Amino acid sequence: MRDLFDSTNLNGVKLKNRFVRSGTWEQMASADGRLTDRLLSVYENLAKGQVGLIITSYTFVTRDEQPNPGMLGIYDDRGHDDYRALTEMVHKHGSAIAMQLVYGGTQTFLPQSGQTIFGPSAVAEMATGVVAKEMEQAEIRELVKAFGDAAVRAKKAGFDGVQIHCAHGYFLGQWLNPHHNRRTDQYGGSIENRARIILETYEEVRSRCGEDYLIMLKINSADFVPGGATFDDCRYVCKELARRGIDAIEISGGIFAAEESQRWARPQVTTAGDEAYFAAYAAQVAEEIEVPVILVGGLKSLEVMERLLAETKIEYFSMARALMTEPGLIQRWMQGDRSKSKCISCNQCRHTEGNICILNRQA
Repeated sequence: MRDLFDSTNLNGVKLKNRFVRSGTWEQMASADGRLTDRLLSVYENLAKGQVGLIITSYTFVTRDEQPNPGMLGIYDDRGHDDYRALTEMVHKHGSAIAMQLVYGGTQTFLPQSGQTIFGPSAVAEMATGVVAKEMEQAEIRELVKAFGDAAVRAKKAGFDGVQIHCAHGYFLGQWLNPHHNRRTDQYGGSIENRARIILETYEEVRSRCGEDYLIMLKINSADFVPGGATFDDCRYVCKELARRGIDAIEISGGIFAAEESQRWARPQVTTAGDEAYFAAYAAQVAEEIEVPVILVGGLKSLEVMERLLAETKIEYFSMARALMTEPGLIQRWMQGDRSKSKCISCNQCRHTEGNICILNRQA
């Protein structure tokens, strides 16, 4: 029988349990995307807290594009030594670490100063109103290459793997969304075409990093807005990625234009019944592919995850807000205190001085 504290292996990466820290924006990097002492402390506390696999906050892959301030960047080689120090520190505490790679696109909340922001079509983003520059095919190839370049840098810096961010309304996920993708070439129309850039990005990263490197992808179960990407779109992408050899897929959902009750960080998760709100989608995907599925979304209690591990083929459980509140949560559970996370799902984590749980913020 599977256990949450099983030691497992993901493409050669040994994980000491089935708990994953989902990629979580901290708003603590420097303006140009460099690591800071505060960020190093965040990851050290997670590693000390016995998280099996830490996925970094989303890390932008091109110099002139990031959707939010204080994000990590890996668009050139200048951060190598800092990232090497980060990975060595995490490994010292026995955790694994992967870098989440992103191009944000028009779902951006930074002031625009004339820079070009690419997208599948020249359409206003549903929440921000920012209009993309419709990409030419040569520009698509360059951006796909940028993901590959970033992955190679991450591998050289000692990251155990990378996760391609294709969820929550950011650039890659927009190609699945018919509101954003109105193209009539081989990148638009059918799901086979709308998924093309996602598969090309995965194949670029795989070809550059090798078969023995951990490559994952985070994807929406659905966008949960009229005319957005659907669960059938998600299932198609997951099956195609599995066929091509991806190592794990994390199932999330929602975009900023969706109601808050339909996004990835839902409020008022107060009972066991409120938790794991993407579980049905993740469980179905796990039935349909022979690739480990990671579930994220409102997870707070051991009992919920133990039940899902016993009743479904979901392999890993990913938490964000719960670990912002208690970076030592997994260690607490290991020591016998099985009470659920202290996170109250108030969604007041975000702050201009850094995204910190309100329960931990200094007065």
